Amino acid sequence: MQTEGAVAITAKRLTLALCTAGVVGGAVGAIAVNHNNATAAAEAAAAANIPVPAAPAAAPVAATPAPVAGNASAVGLPDFTRIVSHNGPAVVNIRVVGSTKAQQRQMPQFDEDDPFFEFFRRFQQPQQPRGGGRGEVVYGAGSGFIVSPDGVILTNAHVVRDADEVTVKLQDRREYRAKVLGSDTKTDVAVLKIDAKNLPVVPLGNTRNLQVGEWVLAIGSPYGLESTVTAGVVSAKGRSLPGDSVPFIQTDVAVNPGNSGGPLFNTRGEVVGINSQIYSQTGGYQGLSFAIPIDAAIRIKDQIVATGKVQHAKLGVSLQDVGQDFADSFKLESPDGALVQNVERGSAADRAGLKSGDVIRKVNGQPVIGGGDLTAIVSVAKPGEKLALDVWRDGKNVQVNATLGSANDRPNPPERNSLAGNDSGAKLGLALRPLDPMEKRQSGIPSGLLIEDAGGAAQMAGVQPGDVLLSVNGKPVSSVAQVRDVVGKSSKSVALLIQRGDDRIFIPVRIG
Repeated sequence: MQTEGAVAITAKRLTLALCTAGVVGGAVGAIAVNHNNATAAAEAAAAANIPVPAAPAAAPVAATPAPVAGNASAVGLPDFTRIVSHNGPAVVNIRVVGSTKAQQRQMPQFDEDDPFFEFFRRFQQPQQPRGGGRGEVVYGAGSGFIVSPDGVILTNAHVVRDADEVTVKLQDRREYRAKVLGSDTKTDVAVLKIDAKNLPVVPLGNTRNLQVGEWVLAIGSPYGLESTVTAGVVSAKGRSLPGDSVPFIQTDVAVNPGNSGGPLFNTRGEVVGINSQIYSQTGGYQGLSFAIPIDAAIRIKDQIVATGKVQHAKLGVSLQDVGQDFADSFKLESPDGALVQNVERGSAADRAGLKSGDVIRKVNGQPVIGGGDLTAIVSVAKPGEKLALDVWRDGKNVQVNATLGSANDRPNPPERNSLAGNDSGAKLGLALRPLDPMEKRQSGIPSGLLIEDAGGAAQMAGVQPGDVLLSVNGKPVSSVAQVRDVVGKSSKSVALLIQRGDDRIFIPVRIG
């Protein structure tokens, strides 16, 4: 929402702006084509004296396809008018009042040269501080939709983040002060409550049956223009984005700042997603929009309504995709799966027996193409849920069963060992651990100890974190106990053989 001084623009400039944004040219143009096609079909049938069959029975709010005359195999554009008239009253405009602190936190802190600086931006209506001073009032806007007749509303967490006051405006122009029941930044879902009864609600669908190429419809308030309708198709499902764990629905529906939190409908008039992000290098719509699956949003909503907070599940692994080189190394038929880089000690993955170098191919029978697929599955699960993992390990399939932990659980820190010499208080100052199988394969080092931290005498001698310790005084080492034994038998200094990148160097470290 703009400040009051910046709101006034001429009708001509507004029309040009709307055409540029696709609000007029996209939505209205699609309706016009649909109307023309339907009219042409009816006229052709009348001219040929062919009876027009009655429309099949369908849900009262479903979109109906318009046939294309002269081509029985062609697919007509859907007519969304019934969906808009029936469900539009349950879509709301949200206005927020906050502080300049919220404005400063709107965008992640990327460097301007970072490719993601303008890549995935949240599309909340830009907020403007009145007077521009630090700590002064700022205004913002977004969209939402009613899911319960007693006033429960879903929107995006970033729409109401740091808001001091939230106002909900219905399509019939009634306004209510809203309470934020809770929000979850991990999934970008927030739940609001207004004091009202017998409100219109949207029907909720699911994404299991949603198909790529299916028509979808968005209703929201782009640039503060309430009850704006745009349509498009599903471009992809289960899309993983940088920094997010939600399996997004990707569409080409035109959405813009102010559409945040608005519903995404299928042709049956059911909400299948919450519009949340866009791809943009300009701040406006550029052909790629992303919606939170309604299945995940409802799980978050139910937790917030019941407890006021959200718990997320956690497996406890770091992952990467399987490229062709890894597939060749692991003797996989195709470069599919999530490669386990590291297993957090004491986590659900650790308890289940997952290991570095495992390739997770399926979860509960569902194929895992890349690391993002597994992350998306875990993101919508609850702590305590069980996962059946099909794992490729040492050239064969292994079944691993894991019970998910909670993301609120603090990870156990890795064991660190300060290595003492034979004189009291003398230390190398190294924190070491054995190389895991993945690190051995990637580095080509068959045995050694990764230096996680260097301090004291070792740091002064030039040892750095990330170095790999190969030997002490010429004796190969593969465990902390071996290093301690050699250092304990030395009196003044030890010679450490270090692998640093592609180089091997000896570094003398005084311990006396």
